[in-house]
Amino acid sequence: MNKRFLVGSAVLVSSLALAGCGMLPGDDEKVITVWLMKDSVSTAFLERFTEAYEEENPSVRLEVEIQEWTGIGKKVMAVLEGDDSPPDIIEVGNTQVAQYAESDGLRDLTLESVRDLGSEEWLPGLAEPGSINGSQFGIPWYAANRVVIYNKELFAEAGIDAPPKTREEWLDITAELDKGAQQGIYLAGQDWYTLAGFIWDEGGELAVESGGEWEGRLDTPEAINGMKFYKELQALGDGPKDSDEVTPVQEGEFARGDIAQMIDTPNSAVQIEEKNPDLKGKLGFFPIPGKNSGTPGSVFTGGSDLIVPKNSSHRSAAVEVVKALAGEKWQTDLARTMSYVPNKTTLAGVIEGQEATAAMAAGAAQGRATPNSPKWANVELDNPIKPYMTAVLQGEDPKTAAQAAVEEITAALR
Repeated sequence: MNKRFLVGSAVLVSSLALAGCGMLPGDDEKVITVWLMKDSVSTAFLERFTEAYEEENPSVRLEVEIQEWTGIGKKVMAVLEGDDSPPDIIEVGNTQVAQYAESDGLRDLTLESVRDLGSEEWLPGLAEPGSINGSQFGIPWYAANRVVIYNKELFAEAGIDAPPKTREEWLDITAELDKGAQQGIYLAGQDWYTLAGFIWDEGGELAVESGGEWEGRLDTPEAINGMKFYKELQALGDGPKDSDEVTPVQEGEFARGDIAQMIDTPNSAVQIEEKNPDLKGKLGFFPIPGKNSGTPGSVFTGGSDLIVPKNSSHRSAAVEVVKALAGEKWQTDLARTMSYVPNKTTLAGVIEGQEATAAMAAGAAQGRATPNSPKWANVELDNPIKPYMTAVLQGEDPKTAAQAAVEEITAALR
């Protein structure tokens, strides 16, 4: 996703600085090196976790290195495939685990997942990408996903006093809001992550594995039905049919004040309010509606997993740190500090009262990730889903357009 948690350069933040400790490591002290991504967590969270963990585990010292998202893939592959001392724990984007697992450089954490971490309660959009051929290599850490951001004032003026609960109701409400110069929703024509959710709701897939080979699936009746719904919704606003949500930047469009809804992660609301302070206090959030009342729609779940390199010098100690970061205590702290969705559906209550995060958590329970192929990144390089969407929105036969996209997706995954 454009708001996908991307990766890059390292800035060392050692526990000596974080915890105010002036000690040098002793002979029996294990130094656990952790790579975390830039802006994933706050300094305050790191300080709390580091100080508490080292106090509870005096033989362990944590050394955290902050990485940039840009170029992180090559950097991680280099340490997984090399002989040099790698970090002991690495934060990775949830959809990157398959690529790294293909290197055979990750520790299998299946036992710990089942025995110690309650894997049956994990968000599917984080857990499934971390599971390769039945083995769990990525431990879910945090999630974020798209919700509907809406202008409460425009809803009230239209006499709408509650967000929609179903797709059908959503279309009806959006049509009521789409009048005159006002747009019912701003939905760019190539917002393929949002489309993916509609396809999944219909029982379709972007791609599937068959006989050890991956192939595109946009041409199935289910996937085409998902695109049909997208087209109906997109028509209830003036979003461009031939570009994605950053061309133009949709937060800037929404900030004008004449758009009732948009689909994005909740942190976009901050950017909207910065561009138009008059909208402060007027923005609301609700999960993307599903086909049936009481069940939100499927959404692409972005976020991070934690992996442990197989050639780590302190694998057992590293796993203990991962357990702490993925456990209830620090998941609760992380969710409340960073407004993330915690890694388990059973922890959704810890963000109660936070409207935006609660809306994300409701959607995350129906979350999915992109196809779990190590080559999926090849699809996104020159994404054929985008021109497919534009073709359908501009009147081309959906089946014909889908078949062309399927051929390109399949070729990219082989």
